[in-house]
Amino acid sequence: MANICKICGLPLDLCVCREISKEQQRIRIRFETRKFGRPTTIVEGLDDKDVDLWELAQKLKSYCACGGTAKNGQIILQGDHREKVRHYLIKLGYPEENLEVQ
Repeated sequence: MANICKICGLPLDLCVCREISKEQQRIRIRFETRKFGRPTTIVEGLDDKDVDLWELAQKLKSYCACGGTAKNGQIILQGDHREKVRHYLIKLGYPEENLEVQ
């Protein structure tokens, strides 16, 4: 017997809950200069109930070849990686119109 999704009631191979939740998120990717003039990229707006922020931060750090962390509902990357993060999130399935780059 197929496993059933608790949210939508469909079998897990037909479940669209994750895709719907990705389409409803408004994600901000912004650049900020921190103490001593260090550039940082901050990713906000990801729903930490649907996405493991720590795991996504690890993937982004590997993709951008930089250091960083995930805390307080944000992913903080060292350096200016706004376009790389945008392309990676689009590749993961987030809609381009819901990504705001500042």
